[in-house]
Amino acid sequence: GGTYGGCVVLCACNVPDDTFPAHISSIGTGALLKKLPRNLQWKRPHALHKSPVFYAANRKQLDLCQGLVENCWFLAALGALTFHQDILAAVVPQNQSFERKYAGIFHFRFWHFGEWVDVVVDDRLPVNEAGELLFVSSVYKNVFWGALLEKAYAKLYGSYEDLQIGQVSEALVDFTGGVNTRIKLAEAPPDLWDILTRATYSTSLMGCQTHLGTTKVLKNGLVAGHAYTVTGIRRVTCQYGPENLLRLRNPWGKIEWKGDWSDSSYKWELLSPKEKILLRKKKDDGEFWMSLRDFKIHFVDLVICKLTPDLMSQEDGKKWMYSLKSGRWVKGSTAGGSLGFCKGNFWMNPQYWLNVLPVEDSKKSPNTCSVVISLMQKHSTKHRNRAPHLFIGFLLYKVGLQYQESNKKLPPGFFTRHQPVNKHQVFLDEREVTYDFHLEPCVYVIVPSTLEPQQEAEFILRVFSRKHILREMGGNTSFTLSKEIVDRYEGKIWEDFFTKRFEQNPEINAVQLQRILNNISWRNFPSFRLNFSLDSCQGILALLDEVFQKRDTNRSGKLDLVELHAAVQETGISLSNEICNLMAIRYGDPDLQISFESFVCFMLRVEIMGEAFRNLTQDGKGIYLREPEQYCRGGDNQTCTRTRKAACFNFLLHMKSLFLKQT
Repeated sequence: GGTYGGCVVLCACNVPDDTFPAHISSIGTGALLKKLPRNLQWKRPHALHKSPVFYAANRKQLDLCQGLVENCWFLAALGALTFHQDILAAVVPQNQSFERKYAGIFHFRFWHFGEWVDVVVDDRLPVNEAGELLFVSSVYKNVFWGALLEKAYAKLYGSYEDLQIGQVSEALVDFTGGVNTRIKLAEAPPDLWDILTRATYSTSLMGCQTHLGTTKVLKNGLVAGHAYTVTGIRRVTCQYGPENLLRLRNPWGKIEWKGDWSDSSYKWELLSPKEKILLRKKKDDGEFWMSLRDFKIHFVDLVICKLTPDLMSQEDGKKWMYSLKSGRWVKGSTAGGSLGFCKGNFWMNPQYWLNVLPVEDSKKSPNTCSVVISLMQKHSTKHRNRAPHLFIGFLLYKVGLQYQESNKKLPPGFFTRHQPVNKHQVFLDEREVTYDFHLEPCVYVIVPSTLEPQQEAEFILRVFSRKHILREMGGNTSFTLSKEIVDRYEGKIWEDFFTKRFEQNPEINAVQLQRILNNISWRNFPSFRLNFSLDSCQGILALLDEVFQKRDTNRSGKLDLVELHAAVQETGISLSNEICNLMAIRYGDPDLQISFESFVCFMLRVEIMGEAFRNLTQDGKGIYLREPEQYCRGGDNQTCTRTRKAACFNFLLHMKSLFLKQT
């Protein structure tokens, strides 16, 4: 045996987990028991499928379906997680399988009240007589990562019963350690679409919830009081103008929206054939499209969980500072309650000195700084749902010079003479309360409290800003965790680049192409410097221009599908009709017509694919990789460099195409 991240790991095969046994006690003691079948059994995946798989590389094969536990909030967050493979890999270590080094146990990682913890479970899962999983299952019945992750999460919080009823925001934080932004859709900001766009193209996870109701499934297909995953956004062009759409998924894996832009909606006929093919999926898989207008009507709130707080502040690509302090409200000592209950005791609450420092490179006014403050209460028992959340909140005060250097707690009189920055603070009975501020560089004091005095609980206080100092007041020198975090919004970086390069001269000529390719900083290829000659750039464009002009028989400046097939053959490359048609959808305009710029992208992509095949094939019929070759293939350096150059060039042209379509 040994240890893994502080947890005991047993190396003997199929060792049972005594701390979370295959027993009714792990399921719970409440209403969930009434839903269980009579002959409940616990079985390992090998007994349920002849070839079980822990994890699927294909994202669609990661889709999950909710079971008997009413934990749509957990599944909605998990669905968002599958769109970020790097974050998912941190929660679900993927070097685990039912074959290699299989020991009947699996481990997962969760952010749990300020620290990452490992949770180890055995792979015995509750099933009915037919061998069907009772709780979370995969759309692909031989994939078990979701069921095992749910078991680990249930172990973390006491039982499966403890996963019933919750907030999407809780699970999103547990999967990322990030910070939540909650947007009440009835009061949505006018730039909601811009916020969604930034969230989609940065490291953010999104979930939402419908209004409560007496009817479970509404006539419009939505489920009342239900959590959904936001899986994508798209701005489409209709005959009457642009329309902003969101793609959502029901964790049940079925039952979809029936209104505008649903699978059977007439609205799809208003789009070009290309957009219709790309977006419309006539499957009852729980995923559907909806207009932003309908989304704001039928959903209560949108939760966006980001690893850094730059989503609302638009301070992207910059360094952020993150500080964490642990604290406790103790009856008779530091449990003073809120100002509304007893002003005389409010000063007793823990107080935190926050110095917000100016940042020279801020895009915002130098007079204000973006600061996010989060207060999270810890559960008083091991079981998540055994004790209700307390009503918690915090007040933020700006302090004068006489208090700025002192480490003593602010006296009772201070709070009767001064107004807080957040005058309309609302106390919530939720696990976490988070607020965004735009503050002047200065010294502030944060006072977290429960609504009522003499209520005991532990809490953690987190502060995010570009630059600050956080410490507890009153002589307590407890440790403050502070670290730097950086978020890069890649979409914005490329958007700025192409705005600069192509706004004045949207045409690509050889000189401009050479300047772009040789001047740009290739962050993905730091080990060598790309150097395109003018001859090579002229050759690329001239060769493809000759083929293009020859096959553009009607001189329209574009190739249709028939002309495209002929042009590809002209270059000596053999492509099947299916591949050629798919590439036309990928690179063509809404009417599947290929411009010269798109033809360049098309041919370079085909060349790269062919080059990769020739590099890797041994017999000309297929590619057979040994494990190390899946990650790195050795060979001729010139060939590798040429392929990389072509890949970079293709990426540039594709981004330029996207830019022109948007402008």
